[in-house]
Amino acid sequence: MSFRIVHLSDPHFGQVADLRQIHAVEELVPDLDPRVIVISGDISLRSRHGEYQAAAAFVRELERTAPVFVIPGNHDVQWWLRPLIPFGSQAKYAKYQRYFGPVLSPTMRLPEAVIAGVLTSHGVAWGSLTPRIRDVAVKGHLPKSQIRRAAELFASAEPGQTRVLVLHHNVLRGDLSQRMGLARWKQAQQRIAAAGADVVLCGHDHQEQADVLLGRVVVSCAGTLSTRSRGHRPSVFNRVTVEEDAIQVEFYRWDQDHGLFRRSDTYTFPRPRRAQDAPIPAAAG
Repeated sequence: MSFRIVHLSDPHFGQVADLRQIHAVEELVPDLDPRVIVISGDISLRSRHGEYQAAAAFVRELERTAPVFVIPGNHDVQWWLRPLIPFGSQAKYAKYQRYFGPVLSPTMRLPEAVIAGVLTSHGVAWGSLTPRIRDVAVKGHLPKSQIRRAAELFASAEPGQTRVLVLHHNVLRGDLSQRMGLARWKQAQQRIAAAGADVVLCGHDHQEQADVLLGRVVVSCAGTLSTRSRGHRPSVFNRVTVEEDAIQVEFYRWDQDHGLFRRSDTYTFPRPRRAQDAPIPAAAG
C-alpha cells in the first residue's frame, strides 16, 4: 500500500509569488494522487492580509484533491510587534491565525500516518538569536516542548503508521547556501531523531533536497514556488511516497518554457522499521 504526500513550501504570496507556478501546481496535484498535501511554511512574503487571502484561496483549491496541512514560516510571523517579549508572543501570529486557524502546531491522524507539526518560526526570539545580524527573525528554533509533544504523538502511533514531522526550517545544510535553518542545529537534529520521526518535511532554504538525517530519518526539503529560488534555479516541489519497505522522494521541477512542472530526480531510501511495525490495512474508500 502506497501513501503519498505532495510537499510544497515557501509560495510567498505577495510580490515574489510566481502565479504561473501556483496555477501549474493546482492543475497537476490531482494527477499525483496525494493522501495529504503539506505546505511547510512561508505562506506569505510580508504577512499582509491580501497575501493570506490569496494563500487561503490556494489552499481551498488544493483541498478539492486532498486534506491540506499548513504550518507558519518565518515570513508569516509579525515579529516586530513583540520582539523578545515572551508573554506577548501570540500577537505575532494574529494575521496567520485569522486565515489558517488558531493552531500553530497542527496534527493529523490518518490510517497510514501520524503527522505532527512543530513551530520553529518565532521571529526575534531568545532561542534563535545568533551573532550574525542577518539571522535576526530568520533563523528558527526547535523548543524542547514542541518536540516532546511530537514524540508523544509518535509514541501513540499504531504499528505500521508512518511518523511524519513537519517544520519550516531546513534541518540539513543547504547545498548552495551552506546554511542551516535552525539555531542550535545539532541539538535540533538529535531531538528530531530521538522523537521517533520517520520522515521530516521542511523548506525555508529555497532549494530542493532529499537525504537522510543521522542515518535514519528521511528528509524532504521542498523548494519555493516564487521567483526567489536559490541560485536562480528552477523551482521544485516534492512528492513523497511511503511504501512498506521504502520511502521515495520525487522532485517536480519547473519548466519555464512550457509553463508546467515535470518529474525529474527521484531518491529512494529504506523505510525506518521498528520491531512492532506491521503493514496496516488500506483505508476504506
